[in-house]
Amino acid sequence: MASDDSSVGYVIWGTDHAVYGPVELPTLVSWVKDERVTCDTWIYLERTDCWEKAAHVPELQMFFHSHRCAPDIDAATPAGGARSDPLNPGALRHIKVLGGFNDEQIERFVNTMQVLTIPAGARVARQGEPGDAMYLVLDGELRARMLVDGGETSVVTLGAGEFFGETSLFDHGPRTADVFATLQSIVLKIPASEFEKFTYEVPDLAAPFLLALTQSLVTRMRAENRRYRDSTGMARAMAPH
Repeated sequence: MASDDSSVGYVIWGTDHAVYGPVELPTLVSWVKDERVTCDTWIYLERTDCWEKAAHVPELQMFFHSHRCAPDIDAATPAGGARSDPLNPGALRHIKVLGGFNDEQIERFVNTMQVLTIPAGARVARQGEPGDAMYLVLDGELRARMLVDGGETSVVTLGAGEFFGETSLFDHGPRTADVFATLQSIVLKIPASEFEKFTYEVPDLAAPFLLALTQSLVTRMRAENRRYRDSTGMARAMAPH
């Protein structure tokens, strides 16, 4: 007998790269019938804590017919996976915190970390979970968004050369935002546990990386301070006297 999934939550990655939900099964089915959700739409299932294409969700398969969904050949999983092909060190010059490295240093640095391919729609970080890694975006695009009082707020779009989760290298506090891949992306994952060993075992790489990271963070803080100053000045100017 089929299980009752009506109380299970589903999160939908829309074609506009926005996240909708969680919703219950009846709502999701109505979206399938209205073709707001297609067979290739990524759906997050709370019960299994993973992403699946809609055509692969058992309770939705009856709504997708052969004329609507082509076979999914060699589909990537939303969990991502390690790359087997080597990265060209010269191609990583656009990574801000690696800009001061020579090719040999970049190759050594990358080889000590985890290079992952993230399918479009996959979640890389979840708001509220303890941070355990920093990520450098090598290729593609990711979007960070926060849930505030039940509403979604887009924080920032991250392209090649940018990074996030850097505070995880120093503490394991909760993630402040969800981060999703809006396009298939390649990221360099730097686990906090590995980086701690890295600083002791390979100090000639750790020191320039930390210096570049600090410089990037200072630049980011200055920009945030300018935005805060400008927005405060505008609010005061518009306030009734």
